Amino acid sequence: MLRCGGSPNAFTFPFALKSCAALSLSIPGVQLHGHVIKTGCGPEPFVLTSLITMYCQCNLIGSARKVFDECPQGNLTVCYNALTSGYAFNSRFLDAVALFCQMRELGVSFNSVTMLGLIPACTLPAHLSVGMSLHSCIIKFGLDTDLSVGNCLLTMYVKCGCIKFAKTLFDSMPKHGLITWNAMISGYAQNGLASNVVDLYQQMKSQGIHPDPVTLVSVLSSCAHLGAHSIGREVERQIELSGFGSNPFLNNALINMYSRCGKLAKALAIFNAMPEKTVVTWTAIINGYGMHGQGEIATQLFDDMIRSGVRPDGAAFVSVLSACSHAGLTDKGLEYFEVMKEKYSLRRGPEHYSCVVDLLGRAGKLAEAFDLIRSMKVEPDGAVWGALLGACKIHKNVELAELAFKRVVKLEPENIGYYVLLSNIYNEAGNLEGVLRVRVMMRDRKLRKEPGYSYVEHRGEVHLFIAGDRSHPQTEEIYRMLHKLESLVEGLHDLKENEISGMSVHSEKLAIAFGILNSEPNIEIVVIKNLRVCGDCHSFIKSVSKVLDRRFVVRDATRFHHFSNGICSCRDYW
Repeated sequence: MLRCGGSPNAFTFPFALKSCAALSLSIPGVQLHGHVIKTGCGPEPFVLTSLITMYCQCNLIGSARKVFDECPQGNLTVCYNALTSGYAFNSRFLDAVALFCQMRELGVSFNSVTMLGLIPACTLPAHLSVGMSLHSCIIKFGLDTDLSVGNCLLTMYVKCGCIKFAKTLFDSMPKHGLITWNAMISGYAQNGLASNVVDLYQQMKSQGIHPDPVTLVSVLSSCAHLGAHSIGREVERQIELSGFGSNPFLNNALINMYSRCGKLAKALAIFNAMPEKTVVTWTAIINGYGMHGQGEIATQLFDDMIRSGVRPDGAAFVSVLSACSHAGLTDKGLEYFEVMKEKYSLRRGPEHYSCVVDLLGRAGKLAEAFDLIRSMKVEPDGAVWGALLGACKIHKNVELAELAFKRVVKLEPENIGYYVLLSNIYNEAGNLEGVLRVRVMMRDRKLRKEPGYSYVEHRGEVHLFIAGDRSHPQTEEIYRMLHKLESLVEGLHDLKENEISGMSVHSEKLAIAFGILNSEPNIEIVVIKNLRVCGDCHSFIKSVSKVLDRRFVVRDATRFHHFSNGICSCRDYW
């Protein structure tokens, strides 16, 4: 246009400036600003807002503020809206709130656009009180009927971790669009409330709302968390029916879901069918094989990824290091740990160190693991010290366990698992005084162990068991089967004698008995447990797999255990 002699005006500049903002092109944006001044279009409201937005999107917040301050019509709502939104975009929470307060003091009117720009600045629990004040303001001025504002508030409550308020708002909204459903479903997923995600998804479908890829990614991630294989399979069918089969994010989520539901062959089939594989795709399948204790295949996949030209990132290295740890591939894991820094110049974070500490701990190299922690360039977190504590339990090193425990409880004082771990270490060492000390500490800090539960999926229905459970309709048959199994395996291992009653009957034993009762002899039984499987149950399931010649898969809090012919894939180290 310029070469042809055309003259830009107040209608031209907003489009060009918005394009610079979308592409983060600061230099052309500044040049356009020069044209704005030369042509005398500076006072035009839409040009001003486009300039402010462009500078904010290019992270030049100081220049945006300068344009705003020099605005000849300083009381324009649109200019305030542009800068408020820019502050939120640049995570300048206090500046955004201060600007809104200035608006109110000067009597500048605000509208839904103001709120849509300001509310996203509230992203942390510390911002919740401000977000709630804005919510009150929205109700007072009648802006709560705007669906976009309601969705924005819903997202704000979710990001601030206040899921209860989010659900209250969701239930009170007169209309639920797809964005509203997605915000609530994603909120549940982000806060680890997987069963709520599945329930809300079913409710959404019953109301005739068609999910989009955003919905389905959250649902798949929750199915992975729950081990809800049948629901995940339904979601896969929904993906195919909706024409989303080529969506890479959904395919990655499917790989993760099937891996975590114990269906590794299906996860691999989806992986192989993908025409383009990103580092996220490779990481998902590597992580899947690592969780299942198949470290050799996981490392082979990692090497294949590099040969294919995909550059590994920090998450990919976490997956392969974890796989090496679970499979006892000490030398291979240490080699990757070195390659990460020397070849790829990637920063080694606590998550990488915790994998290597676990790797060395499994190999019995506790001194080397401790030396590695002391040499860390970053501050070790709870997972690092926790990995060392876990290794101390396996190798019965009480002295180092006490040191690791002191460090880890300073970082994660409310993590009950570490107290239980130290108590078990003391118990195995015959140190009853130490056990009592840990119990007193737990009581003083009002900590209670999470109740253990296990569940099995049968004909699309989840059957959940707790220790000593007698609430299942098949209770009598389950306990008879358990008595029979205990008798069969009695001679194979020196199992601790437990009466088949009360709290001594752990949930995974009940789930296994139920699975055997309700399946054909050649069918693999998959059990999901929320906590780590205990030593007694681990030995029991190994023995049952031998005497019945059956395959069992148990997913506990940390990994998968594949039991077959009296052997477990974890090699008795978990």
